[in-house]
Amino acid sequence: MTALTLSTAGAATLRADALVVGVAKGPKGAIVAAGAEAVDKAFDGKLAGVLDALGASGAEGEVTKLPAPAGLKVPVVLAVGLGSVPEKDESFDEEVLRRAAGAAARALHGSKKAGFALPLEDASAVTAVAEGALLGAYAFTAYQGGEKKAGNGKDSGPKQPLAEVALLGAKPRDKEHKAAAERAAVVAAEVNVARDLVNTPPNDLTPEAFAAVASAAAKENGVKVQVLDEKALVKGAYGGIMGVGKGSENPPRLVKLTYTHPKAEKTLAFVGKGITYDSGGISLKPAGHNETMKCDMAGAAAVFASVIAAAKLGLRVNVTGWLALAENMPSGSATKPGDVLRMYSGKTVEVLNTDAEGRLVLGDALTKASEDNPDAIVDVATLTGAMVLALGDRTFGIMSNDDAFRTSIHEIAEEVGESSWPMPLPAELRKTMDSPTADIANMGVRMGGGLVAGLFLQEFVGEGITWAHLDIAGPAFHEGAPHGYTPKGGTGSAVRTLVRLAERTATGDLG
Repeated sequence: MTALTLSTAGAATLRADALVVGVAKGPKGAIVAAGAEAVDKAFDGKLAGVLDALGASGAEGEVTKLPAPAGLKVPVVLAVGLGSVPEKDESFDEEVLRRAAGAAARALHGSKKAGFALPLEDASAVTAVAEGALLGAYAFTAYQGGEKKAGNGKDSGPKQPLAEVALLGAKPRDKEHKAAAERAAVVAAEVNVARDLVNTPPNDLTPEAFAAVASAAAKENGVKVQVLDEKALVKGAYGGIMGVGKGSENPPRLVKLTYTHPKAEKTLAFVGKGITYDSGGISLKPAGHNETMKCDMAGAAAVFASVIAAAKLGLRVNVTGWLALAENMPSGSATKPGDVLRMYSGKTVEVLNTDAEGRLVLGDALTKASEDNPDAIVDVATLTGAMVLALGDRTFGIMSNDDAFRTSIHEIAEEVGESSWPMPLPAELRKTMDSPTADIANMGVRMGGGLVAGLFLQEFVGEGITWAHLDIAGPAFHEGAPHGYTPKGGTGSAVRTLVRLAERTATGDLG
């Protein structure tokens, strides 16, 4: 994990590999942003002109490296674009700062230390820059660099992430600034844990292995853990989880993580879909759709990381996490289309498509979570391709049985920089899951399939319990080029939203 410090050094005296400054897009060219005054002075006040000459415009995410002048203790200055200059009396948007810091950190892979002299007007800006830098510095290299270079015996692995981020302009002795930096470090660390889990190959992250990782982290952070193995799942009649997992040689698990605070007045339950590999089962996915299915446990990874973050932050709220873990594989013992499963709730489900498996494991976990009668349940899942078609690959959908709760989650997600959109649960679509054989089928009409999946899940939420469903199928795994603080591969989607939801619930400021 990249180290984070609030440096007391000035930009002119800091010894590091690089200095990061912000550059905005002005009406007549690039404008040096606040925080970089000492750097601009070292350029004799001509930094903006130099950047203009190099073709820098100040557009968001644009990165320009240039050699540092003699007045600085660093060899390189890195200017990162912040977009248009804010209106009078306004500050740069926190997400703009977060993305800029992330882009800069990505560009500095292989460096030991960099100073970030970006605009830090308040504690919120400190959080944004710190989070962006720590998330941007992420790299998943666990499976790279095993070979040796011929002749010299040195490792031939990829460049390592930026080792240390020093925030310039923050105040180490200011309680708000210090707390902001500490929070950012915890949240970014857990987002990166979720990313690691999503990126781990499925031969190494089986349900049992995931449960072991969760158990170790829980015990280390004072979180209670309970793991139900396949014998306990059969005995407890968890027909959804067992129905999905029985086709694999790697049996399923249901993990319960419980963080409690002695002064908590509210309890949240987070439920995560944890399909550690999804082949589609007997309804096998076509070629070209299997390669990234190690990411189908991203919901469980987000839930796990969020519970640990709540514990590390000592939030005054009880948070229970449920990880519904299974591997969906085709075999002679696998569930077949046409089979009927009896869920943990007692409700029967006709399985029309074994590739609609996430809702089956979540159904059992939602029923179990409801038994504790929490104040609210939020489930997180890479659930449907239909949601990606509807909202694209950077935005997750939010469904809920409570409009106000759905609105609150949407506002929270936007606040922390996670793109989301509220989606409806049209009652007429429920009829399309009627089955002549069972209480409900696991499939309905194709059009609006993401909403149909949400309606299916709603069937397993306890009566009177506020519930929301986050379909993160789009943003959970990024297949394109990195951008801002978003890497290629696992993104840690929904972790920041869940943590902020827990914080808001702890303070009674949920709206």
